[in-house]
Amino acid sequence: MTGNKETFGVLFVCLGNICRSPLAEGIFIHMARQRGMLDRFDIDSAGTGAYHAGERADPRSIRVAKKHGVELVSIARQFQPREDIDRFDLIIAMDRENERNLLGKGAPRDRLRLMRSYDPALAGARGAELDVPDPYFGEGDGFQSVYDMLTRACSGLLVSIDR
Repeated sequence: MTGNKETFGVLFVCLGNICRSPLAEGIFIHMARQRGMLDRFDIDSAGTGAYHAGERADPRSIRVAKKHGVELVSIARQFQPREDIDRFDLIIAMDRENERNLLGKGAPRDRLRLMRSYDPALAGARGAELDVPDPYFGEGDGFQSVYDMLTRACSGLLVSIDR
């Protein structure tokens, strides 16, 4: 853990902070609460861009989360290098492009991971396989597919932290 804090900080990051990262944040909070571990964490989400700062999650993210009993309460914000790097032990990018953006903003490589690297079914995967696709412009069940990916990865993340 960074600093002298008693909680482990986890920050989920995508581009605009209205689709993937608030969904990952909500799923992770839901799982940690179910396992009686929520008080061990400082959990938040952010975007590498400020496109939607101050907005709630995309209605499609809210809808798919609600369908699975997950509440999304976060408000979009942009990644703040100085504050977020100090606050969070683990910064989790939704895809390689956001990972590159975070590195460019000073995120430490040793505390930066791709979200799907925690999916046990993807052990040893590299490159595009580890990207969580952005469902914003997609049609059909893109948000459900992203929800499923994030659920598997969040479960693996909790296991890795709880070791």
